[in-house]
Amino acid sequence: MFKDLNRDLPASIVVFFVALPLCLGIALASGAPLFSGIIAGIIGGIVVGMASGSPLGVSGPAAGLAVIVFNAIEELGGNWEFFLVAVVIGGIIQLILGFAKAGFIAYFFPTSVIKGMLTGIGLLIILKQIPHALGWDKDVLGDFAFSQIDGENTFTEIVKAFQNITPGALLITVISMAILILWEMVLTKKHKIFQLLQGPIVVVLVGILMYYLYQSGILNFSLNSTQVVNIPVPDSAGDFFDQFTFPDFSALAMPEIWRIGLVIAIVASLETLLCVEATDKLDPHKRVTPTNRELKAQGLGNTLSGLIGGLPITQVIVRSSANIAFGGKTKMSAIIHGFFLLISAITIANVLNMIPLASLAAILFLVGYKLAKPSLFKQMYSLGREQFVPFMVTVVAILLTDLLQGIAAGMIVGGFFTLYHSYRNSHHMKEEISDEKGVKVYHLILAEEVSFFNKASVIKELDRIPPGSKVVIDCTKSVAISYDVIEAIKNFEVSAKMKDITVEKINFKDPVTN
Repeated sequence: MFKDLNRDLPASIVVFFVALPLCLGIALASGAPLFSGIIAGIIGGIVVGMASGSPLGVSGPAAGLAVIVFNAIEELGGNWEFFLVAVVIGGIIQLILGFAKAGFIAYFFPTSVIKGMLTGIGLLIILKQIPHALGWDKDVLGDFAFSQIDGENTFTEIVKAFQNITPGALLITVISMAILILWEMVLTKKHKIFQLLQGPIVVVLVGILMYYLYQSGILNFSLNSTQVVNIPVPDSAGDFFDQFTFPDFSALAMPEIWRIGLVIAIVASLETLLCVEATDKLDPHKRVTPTNRELKAQGLGNTLSGLIGGLPITQVIVRSSANIAFGGKTKMSAIIHGFFLLISAITIANVLNMIPLASLAAILFLVGYKLAKPSLFKQMYSLGREQFVPFMVTVVAILLTDLLQGIAAGMIVGGFFTLYHSYRNSHHMKEEISDEKGVKVYHLILAEEVSFFNKASVIKELDRIPPGSKVVIDCTKSVAISYDVIEAIKNFEVSAKMKDITVEKINFKDPVTN
């Protein structure tokens, strides 16, 4: 675990800087105490990182759960301690799912949809960070849905941002982007020191310096409190530990607590499994994460997070892709980032509150670009419409709805192509020939699997056989034939007599007569 520390340590610092404002933003979007996001980030990094088998996945509070959390807290009358019980229940259900080996669900998501998910998230990251890059920070950092909690949507927020540019923030963004491009395209190729000292770390340090120069009046620009990181600052160790909250288990008697816990478990598990698939595809070494172990790790993390006052946890693609983009090699980068969150929340909260959101926006621009490179669109197009159409539907749907709805849209379109193939490839009709009596003979050869989806195509094929002919229905290759199709063939036999069509069946098994 320590042999790649020279790559994992710089990556963990970048992930820490990306995760910190997102933890706070997601907590704010969820209507939860701000520190609950930090708790979830710490546990997601340290506890889930240690328990997980994912080499590059990073866990923490997820934007996809923000609306569910917000609505659940409202339903419980704003009682945060009651909601924590639901988080614990969700974690226990995830543990049960892991031991029941439910992780196989991850393997049912097609590559086109997973790549569409990554591309959609990459574009979404870029679009959502434009307002912060321009200094317009009315939306919440953790708000990754199209329709935002402030009443705006992704595109109207960008329009407002261009109407309310903060010059100081824009200057930081431009300088940060210049540093990142210089680092990426020039300096990392010049010397190994620039691979060890990642560009995003320099961007954050420069951002802190510029904020200091703004505050001290050396530069004639300014940033307000909404345009920098805003982490709770404890005055003492006692104040720090006072921010932890514990669940009120009297809520176990409430039916809605169990329902909320089940919803958290299902949504968190789906988001995690999707992220696992996506992260494994981004992994340069193409390692495969054990999905059942991941569910157990997430269950452990959510149980502990609920017990000490944290938000629900999932594996998060934004942090995971940042980890991969900036050189992470093993899960040590995720674990170390968790320790950074813990230590910084105790010791240097004041310094962290000097980091401009514009600096972090520039870093996330680079992460988004690496997920949504133009070359990927060209590659998917070259694979044909069966790959390209579900890919594009997933991308567009994620941009216009949210992650889970986007994935669902891509799966529906991908499923349509699967059914279409099944419809077309259920059988094969050989060229018509004449037997010794001069009668036209048709050979209908059924495939190995013939489902009820193929009923229409089989009936259509049989209906086009002209009167006075002979048809041979060959089931020799068939392993399973749906009863709907068997019934259709039997019905055709009856109608064929009226058309003077001779029907011969080979290896045809009728479950009623057999």
